[in-house]
Amino acid sequence: MGQRLSGSRSCLDVPGRLLPQPPPPPPPVRRKLALLFAMLCIWLYMFLYSCSGSCAAAPGLLLLGAGSRVAHAPPALASGRDGPPSRLAFPAAPATQLAPGGATAEGAASQEEQSPEAPDSPSPISSFFGGSGSKQLPQAIIIGVKKGGTRALLEFLRVHPDVRAVGAEPHFFDRSYDKGLAWYRDLMPRTLEGQITMEKTPSYFVTREAPARISAMSKDTKLLVVVRDPVTRAVSDYTQTLSKRPDIPSFESLAFRNRTAGLVDRAWSAIQIGLYAEHLQRWLRHFPARQLLFVSGERLVRDPAGELGRVQDFLGLKRIISDKHFYFNQTKGFPCLKKAEGSGRPHCLGKTKGRPHPEIDGRVLRRLRDFYRPFNRKFYQMTGHDFGWD
Repeated sequence: MGQRLSGSRSCLDVPGRLLPQPPPPPPPVRRKLALLFAMLCIWLYMFLYSCSGSCAAAPGLLLLGAGSRVAHAPPALASGRDGPPSRLAFPAAPATQLAPGGATAEGAASQEEQSPEAPDSPSPISSFFGGSGSKQLPQAIIIGVKKGGTRALLEFLRVHPDVRAVGAEPHFFDRSYDKGLAWYRDLMPRTLEGQITMEKTPSYFVTREAPARISAMSKDTKLLVVVRDPVTRAVSDYTQTLSKRPDIPSFESLAFRNRTAGLVDRAWSAIQIGLYAEHLQRWLRHFPARQLLFVSGERLVRDPAGELGRVQDFLGLKRIISDKHFYFNQTKGFPCLKKAEGSGRPHCLGKTKGRPHPEIDGRVLRRLRDFYRPFNRKFYQMTGHDFGWD
């Protein structure tokens, strides 16, 4: 018996691997505290970064890519820098009759000007995720007209969380076309799925090559044209030039080839831009009428929310920009934003906006209205809108 016991394996000799292993010791308290502190720092950084200067605007900005567009689809030509482009047709714009407009003060309707105050300024939250999204060729372009209100329209649209736009004017289709689409696309801001890329260059509308060049980029491009009484627009154009070159001749001497005979000088750019019907004919050779929206510069002053409603519908966007975003600045004489994109503060366009017009002889203005009248009526017929300039 003793030998059998001594020769057999005792239960105490079972290999350690067959015994249950003790649980691993808990991590040191210092590691737990360090991890907790790191998480707290990251959370605090994100909170302070996103709220810096725009806490009040954060709820709207958080909608980025969250489905605030009516029809979700990848943007037109949503390709990588070297990839083949794909196309997207935006929903057709609803036909909305414009109310007749009248004369306006120099203001939001004349807020187009090459301005150093208009760099691309993404919102703080989208800046935090600066590496996300991709650069796309624009699906919508504000193509004109100069001194019509293009700057106001662009700044108002940038309040929308699904609109990403270049602040400065690229002038690609009129001055830099030889640099190529890759160069042009690199100027654009990054966008997320469901967002629209936009730019504005008012000289496109009167550039002969622009319609064919934009159509070659994408036949689905949405085009916005801000138009204004051509007589008031011409005076505003002259006022801008006068502020930069005080020695230029008088408005009357530039507007007429022969003042006595009343012959208007169509070659002067301030007059020529207002021949809207002639310029529109070139665009309609390359784009169907449903892809152009004509925004009333006068109504953009009187009822910015109403006119922005039409624009949002045209672009297939949810109507987010409304009366609550605007207040009327009595000093400047045009509407301003209560909160601009990326800021919680009110925002009016620059000091160069709202210049007083020089005194023009009433007979000169009446002659110009007579000159423009047939062109205006043709433009009304082509667009289906009576802008009330007569």
